[in-house]
Amino acid sequence: MNTAKDFRHPLKRARGLGSAQSGVSHWWTQRVTAAALVFLSLWFVVTVLSVLHADYATARAIVAKPWNALLLVAFVLTVCWHAVLGLQIVIEDYVHTRWKEVSLLVLVKFIAVLGTLATLMAVLRVALGA
Repeated sequence: MNTAKDFRHPLKRARGLGSAQSGVSHWWTQRVTAAALVFLSLWFVVTVLSVLHADYATARAIVAKPWNALLLVAFVLTVCWHAVLGLQIVIEDYVHTRWKEVSLLVLVKFIAVLGTLATLMAVLRVALGA
């Protein structure tokens, strides 16, 4: 890289190298979703424990309440988003074959979207009384 024909200043050569400025937002997003999951997980555990010995109609009525449906949707979206972010880091760090890396990233995102849509459809169906 440092040849006799390269008369640029070392700082000029270094520009454009290093961080691509996208890691910080990824890191922050993962931390924010983790913080949100602390509260949403507590709510989810309390809700599940409250319907543990209830019959189907009672459980459905609890999920159909607007706040519970909204929090359940937020929980599912946050879990899937957090999982995709975490798995992306693991795949990028430990899979060294480019086509396997890309395939796994696409597969993880596809499964997350499919799971999210299926769960959201089920929650909306219960919440809207279908």
